[in-house]
Amino acid sequence: MININTIYIVDDDAITTFGIKKLIHKSIRCETVMEFENGEQAMRRIKENLSKGGPIPDLIFLDINMPIMDGWQFLDEFQKITFDKKIVINIITSSIDQADVDTWESYKKKIPHYLNYSIKPIFSIDFKELLAANMAN
Repeated sequence: MININTIYIVDDDAITTFGIKKLIHKSIRCETVMEFENGEQAMRRIKENLSKGGPIPDLIFLDINMPIMDGWQFLDEFQKITFDKKIVINIITSSIDQADVDTWESYKKKIPHYLNYSIKPIFSIDFKELLAANMAN
């Protein structure tokens, strides 16, 4: 079974968050799963943990459309932070707008982390594939 230390779920939809948590607990061992309703809350926690030597997430499930700080704004802030490791960021969205796919493609070129793109609803998560792709980059 796959072991992951810390996963962040950044999504304002409680049903999606619940479903992802069920898939996580069914598929892998994870020490900490944290939920945030917007990017600002998650960013605040990341910066706080960095300043205190706390854990940073190994994997982030990131919604695009959220109040306060959306997924794209989160990525803008996230790319300003220097990490010792690459983080897997799985963008999850209900959007079928080609502009969102194009934006994701542009972030893949400029952010030094592995970015995946998934359309909601999420029925399964291939953690081996997510993590293997990260190791290849």
